[in-house]
Amino acid sequence: MTKHLPARARAAALAALFAFSAFAASALAQSPGEFFRAIKSDNASAMRELLDQGMDPNTRDERGRPGLFVALQEESMKAADALMASPRLRPDEPNASGETPLMMAALKGQLDVARRLIAQGAAVNKTGWTPLHYAASSGHMPMLELLLEHHADLNAPSPNGTTPLMMAAGYGSPEAVQRLLKAGADAQLRNQKGMTALDFARRYERPDARAILQKVKKQSTPPAQRGQW
Repeated sequence: MTKHLPARARAAALAALFAFSAFAASALAQSPGEFFRAIKSDNASAMRELLDQGMDPNTRDERGRPGLFVALQEESMKAADALMASPRLRPDEPNASGETPLMMAALKGQLDVARRLIAQGAAVNKTGWTPLHYAASSGHMPMLELLLEHHADLNAPSPNGTTPLMMAAGYGSPEAVQRLLKAGADAQLRNQKGMTALDFARRYERPDARAILQKVKKQSTPPAQRGQW
């Protein structure tokens, strides 16, 4: 069509065509639907293409979850790898509930991801629920060790005062309970409902954790003084 136009007009027409193509590619890149389809299908090449076209790696879905959080939750590790390779990624971007990608990695036991996120600046400690709460509840020991190596707050209180030790006692493993105690977690702390870690073990019927914590309680209770006769 452009061969019958003068050279200047032809150049202008081609420039307009290229501009339209670039606009169309940009519009595609801004499609959250394509972005989250690439995540859920764990399609790394599609994700890289979208990112190259300008897609924001921190895009959120309708539930307020950023792309990396969704990828880790869905265990779409190839897509997660592509997202973490983007220099525009904010590694600590939380979901609508304040949960970060590192917290999801801690819950899922995704150790390599957690290491990479920490190296990229993800916070090990934060106000409220922390990655250590999530690792303690899953009982994933290598993850627990990683977070302790990076100075995770042993007695971090959740919004209702629940500590990682309480989560380990109620939901995790006896090994997690023992490791947190060895690291210095305070078994005497109570949350806003007045519950200690031992109370969690009792309520959620965790006999191994209960035995460990009962022993700690016995050791920390001073002997009763004998009366004077």
